[in-house]
Amino acid sequence: MTSTIPQHPQASDLLRWSETLAGIARTGLGFTQSLYEQERFEEVLKVASDIRAAAIAEAVSDQMYEEWLSTVGMGVSGYQTPKTAVAAIVGNDQGEILLTQRADSGWWLYPVGWADIGYSPSEVAVKEALEETGIEVEPVALIAVLDGLRLGFSRHPLYSLLFHCKIVGGELRGHPLETSTVGFYSRENLPQPLAGAHRWVDLAFAAINGESQPCSFDVPRSPMWRE
Repeated sequence: MTSTIPQHPQASDLLRWSETLAGIARTGLGFTQSLYEQERFEEVLKVASDIRAAAIAEAVSDQMYEEWLSTVGMGVSGYQTPKTAVAAIVGNDQGEILLTQRADSGWWLYPVGWADIGYSPSEVAVKEALEETGIEVEPVALIAVLDGLRLGFSRHPLYSLLFHCKIVGGELRGHPLETSTVGFYSRENLPQPLAGAHRWVDLAFAAINGESQPCSFDVPRSPMWRE
């Protein structure tokens, strides 16, 4: 199977390519003992920072290079991997979905946050739902594992784990710093702008409506890093 590079790459393409190159370079710097290889990986990192600056108007190439370089560790600690975010897909008795409006961006999304050390993924889903919305939940099933960078969810490499959860208590109360609004919304009345809706809305409402389905994931591309 063949694949072609887009003739007119979008900012999202440039961002993804820059993060891929930066990950390769930082991992290489963490494992190599060769001065020659270190210099080559640093050059790759500089190219990656230039690409990121071209993709994001407010990004500064030199600052990005220094930030990436400062995160290089040695050995296993230096192996670059995506961050992990964990989300709670929560529905009520009316078949509506629990959504929050982010205070920083104005975008709407399900309750979600970074995975915290010391918590299991399902525990993070419970914690995020309570902190962001005041709703107490119990995880039912893992319904999706999504690549946030590939889908345009984030400017940083991340995997997002989506847990379908049922309500067990609490009352709506948005986080005073993280959210502007929280509430339950029907499929026909979803607020806008809604981040990545094309990818997760069908999955979320299928789970809320009690439809049994396997965990969804992003299928492999060919070649995997281009598209």
